[in-house]
Amino acid sequence: MTSPWDDFLSQRGARIDADTVQHFGNAAAELRAARDGNVMVPLTHLGLIACNGEDAQSFLHGQLSNDIKLLAPERSEYAAYCSPKGRMLANFLVWREGEAYCLQLARSLLPAIQKRLSMYVLRSKVKLNEASEARLSFGLSGSGARTALQELFPALPQQAHQVMRHPDHGTLIALPGNRFQLIAEAEAARRLWQMLAATLTPAGTPCWEWLEIRNGIPLLTSATQEQFVPQMANMELIGAVNFKKGCYPGQEIVARTQHLGQIKRRMVLAHMEGNSMPQPGDELYSSLLDGQESGMVVNAQAAPEGGYDLLAVLQTSSIGSGSVHFKAADGPALNILSLPYSL
Repeated sequence: MTSPWDDFLSQRGARIDADTVQHFGNAAAELRAARDGNVMVPLTHLGLIACNGEDAQSFLHGQLSNDIKLLAPERSEYAAYCSPKGRMLANFLVWREGEAYCLQLARSLLPAIQKRLSMYVLRSKVKLNEASEARLSFGLSGSGARTALQELFPALPQQAHQVMRHPDHGTLIALPGNRFQLIAEAEAARRLWQMLAATLTPAGTPCWEWLEIRNGIPLLTSATQEQFVPQMANMELIGAVNFKKGCYPGQEIVARTQHLGQIKRRMVLAHMEGNSMPQPGDELYSSLLDGQESGMVVNAQAAPEGGYDLLAVLQTSSIGSGSVHFKAADGPALNILSLPYSL
């Protein structure tokens, strides 16, 4: 069954498959627009959990890797949710809507993560509700996006993770890489989409995933659950881990990894030529390790210039020396690129 939002997008040319807007008619042109121009992308591949109640802050503070008690209404932040062994089960973009805390994650993980979090509510005054259909999101990128948004908001966020609100237009979050996310109730979202589509190019989910990859922002999926401690996926480098806060699941291992300097794997940005798009969880092999597995694909998407761009967690000994290959020791080679932040 399709949602009203899916129906709305389909009527405007969207090709939708399994919660993903594949494209609006020309996937290659949309990718080029994401690289060179201005795009607007419905974020249907992401889900939203709303955490309400007078104990919501303290509950989330005890579950997530970041300091929820320091999260001001005008800020967003990244955070990880870990197993007791310190391995990530999900990662979030977190912000506040009134008294509620919003957790945005891969939509495919939402039911299981909501259920797991609910197990630990116990007697806390907390309610966890899926809000994916009530609060709709789309991403905007490019200098033209800022110009278009200036017509809607009296002031725009100037730094990544700054949050602005408008009584009619919803919540606007600035993201790394000259990008924004707009979150609005269903009726407002449809109205805003029509207004912004006059100047921005509607584009499919792969365009937003490519932009996230180029900005070094990972998205955990079912294929990569429990594979990485947060530092392996550079989560502390994008502000998703607070090492001064109190306990949360896996905190002791995450802290020990940081303070003992035992980060033997790191996430890199890479490009690969080939005929088969890498998938999350695909293994990578290093020429320095005698054909042994040396890493894993986190996220990948087609690149505007051809081939594929990907985020991959590699053994640090494989980064900058030898060669890394896809799926086999003699598979397509990865070209390691520079991330927008330092390792």
